[in-house]
Amino acid sequence: MRVTVIGAGVAGLSCALELAERGAHVEVLERHGELAAAGCSWFAGGMLAPWCELESSPPLVMQLGAESIAWWRERFPATVLQGTLVVAHGRDVAELRQFARRTAEYQELDREQLGALEPELRGRFSRALYFAHEGHLDPRAALIALAKRLGELGVSMRFGVEASAALLPGRAVIDCTGLAARGALADLRGVKGEMLLLGLPELALKRPVRVLHPRLPVYVVPRADGVYMVGASMIESDEGTRISARSLLELLSAAYALHPAFGEAQVLEIGTGVRAAFPDNLPRIRRIGDALYVNGLYRHGFLLAPALARRAAQMLLNGQHFAEVTDEDSRQRRLA
Repeated sequence: MRVTVIGAGVAGLSCALELAERGAHVEVLERHGELAAAGCSWFAGGMLAPWCELESSPPLVMQLGAESIAWWRERFPATVLQGTLVVAHGRDVAELRQFARRTAEYQELDREQLGALEPELRGRFSRALYFAHEGHLDPRAALIALAKRLGELGVSMRFGVEASAALLPGRAVIDCTGLAARGALADLRGVKGEMLLLGLPELALKRPVRVLHPRLPVYVVPRADGVYMVGASMIESDEGTRISARSLLELLSAAYALHPAFGEAQVLEIGTGVRAAFPDNLPRIRRIGDALYVNGLYRHGFLLAPALARRAAQMLLNGQHFAEVTDEDSRQRRLA
């Protein structure tokens, strides 16, 4: 089968790879001029944290996300499986208890256990939650690795090409264009995310740390060479070109509160991206004519993309049906 995938973000590249690995002849079309500009995937946190996400998401997100971790480990060996830490300052300990009640697959740590696991946080928090089976990756390195693998499989990738399913009649199409697909998916909305990249080689955190706060929970994700991604803001907005001064101050303050060394960090980059979401914040695969639309990954792009890509490929190539991502009456159900 010849398939055109529209969109070179994490969803599009994952779909293309699933199809190519199954023997389909695939091309990828991207309207931006380069991979680095291909949507919000470039500014993602890269956390593979399905059990943490139970705190604010239905079980479907956890189950799809848990399925995706093995996919990333196989196709991107630089995926790190060191777990996730969730902490709260003394005045916000109630937030930690509430988080624990809503999640699963964690271990409660006291001050000494936290210090042994993450020495950089020794003595800074009295309690923590440790999600040992979770992981993280560098989204930019992962996207580049997927694109390289597609090239090895003979997949054509063309940038700077405006495309839509309507302009490709008679072709098998998978549309992974996020908010740009709103003409076909009228119930999509934009959710803006804001992030910082900070350089602090003196600090050596080994795993993502989520800092709970009633108003602005923040995550700090380690990357290579002493770089840390700081993010969390979720703003109902389609405007993704500017970060607000308040968000910038809050992100920096939260990082400093996690560890004072961040006060000396170098600000390497400030970025924003607009994620596409449906009203219930759950992903969907919709068939419209000859096209499948893989969309609504919300803030779970790298966590959910592999599981959705696998289902989209099986739907297109084998005619299979997956009620959990296609049927409106099964949005809140667990997978069988």
